[in-house]
Amino acid sequence: MVEVNTGVLKRAMSKPRKKQGNPDFRHRVNVPAPASEEIESRLFELVSPGTFTNLKEVKDKERSLRSRVLTLPVMAAIVLSIVYRQVQHLTDVLRILEVEGLMWVEATKVSKQALSQRLNSLPAHLFAKLLEQVIECLAAKRSVRELAPAWASVSEKFPAIWIGDASTLEAMKKHFGQLQEKTGAVLAGKMLMVVEAFTHTPVAVWYDADAKRNETRWWQALLERLPSGGLLVVDMGFYGFEWFDSLTTANKYVLTRQKEKVRYKVARVLSDGSHYKDEIIQMGWHHTNPCRHPMRQVSVLWGKTWYHYLTNVLDPQQLSAQEVCELYRRRWRIEDAFLLTKRLLGLSYLWVGGTNGVQMQIYATWIFYAVLNDLCADVAVALQQPIERISVEMVFRSFYFFHRALLRNPGLQLIPWLVEHHRSMGLVKAVRQRHRRTAARSLDIWADALT
Repeated sequence: MVEVNTGVLKRAMSKPRKKQGNPDFRHRVNVPAPASEEIESRLFELVSPGTFTNLKEVKDKERSLRSRVLTLPVMAAIVLSIVYRQVQHLTDVLRILEVEGLMWVEATKVSKQALSQRLNSLPAHLFAKLLEQVIECLAAKRSVRELAPAWASVSEKFPAIWIGDASTLEAMKKHFGQLQEKTGAVLAGKMLMVVEAFTHTPVAVWYDADAKRNETRWWQALLERLPSGGLLVVDMGFYGFEWFDSLTTANKYVLTRQKEKVRYKVARVLSDGSHYKDEIIQMGWHHTNPCRHPMRQVSVLWGKTWYHYLTNVLDPQQLSAQEVCELYRRRWRIEDAFLLTKRLLGLSYLWVGGTNGVQMQIYATWIFYAVLNDLCADVAVALQQPIERISVEMVFRSFYFFHRALLRNPGLQLIPWLVEHHRSMGLVKAVRQRHRRTAARSLDIWADALT
């Protein structure tokens, strides 16, 4: 009988499996993007060191040396620079900090261990307050801007029209110490984001470490945040009779999709045509807790499928059937925002394994997204285009080319340069054939209502 060397066998079993594929394609080299004076000036205007004074909660003498060096202004500069300069590793951002400094922070040498520990110890709610300040500053700036003519009349009837949706964050990397003992994929949690329907500017963000949290558990937070008379557009994940009644009682409005198996009774038909129906309904007749207030259901035949939308805006003069359908279609704009923050701004890759660091990354990413969206709004005004025609991704990618042009001509300004080169940079989205078909089909559907 052959004797087996148990030591060799254990080493063979514990040896990691060789990765498949070409390592040239597997290992991707990313160089941090150059600094942008225009972006940093906008960030400095909204998140300058002076704004941190109101957030100071602990006296310097009571803090450790690491806390006194890596203060909130320093950490804000580091985290925001990681996001907008696309720095892939903490080591790289520390090198940049040591050699050239970051934003309002002068060149300083900090160890990787100190930064990693500070990401887990600095209260993440301070970054949440920074995001709130950025949102307030941008709201004051937007008040003087005009909306697209198609939606100007609708926006005048509601003090706020928001879009809300939740998104599950990606799995965290298992090389983090506290995650090595866990089995299976460890998701980073779930976030709820609310943006304005027409400007796409962030309004509020919530985070929960439970990746399986149901959207209905955010009912109360949304109810408290939405102003009286405001309209919130959400998907069916937030559906609930109790929430509809609470919104109606508080004089707040909601727009969502109707569920297929919900039983209801038609109380009144407002209008109908060959491709649409507009009805007042009463839901939950055979339900233990029925919907106490009447709701409005707008159905539209798109192709061969009927789509049903539900709202508590009962007056068609306040929101017509066509506006109900077109407004819900804009709900997909928040999916574009999630796509941009995850794929373009790096929110799909998490730096740390603790929930505190994850929250800091989320808030910092949405701060930069708000600044980037504000820049796109200025580009839209300069190009005389609606903001939905401006590609946020291409504006972001054009920073590199502007930086190269700035080296040759230091007197260049970002907005005029983008306007001059908007065709080569691809800043304005093309109107494709599918867009024209959609517009033509919409005109056919609502032809009866318009006449």
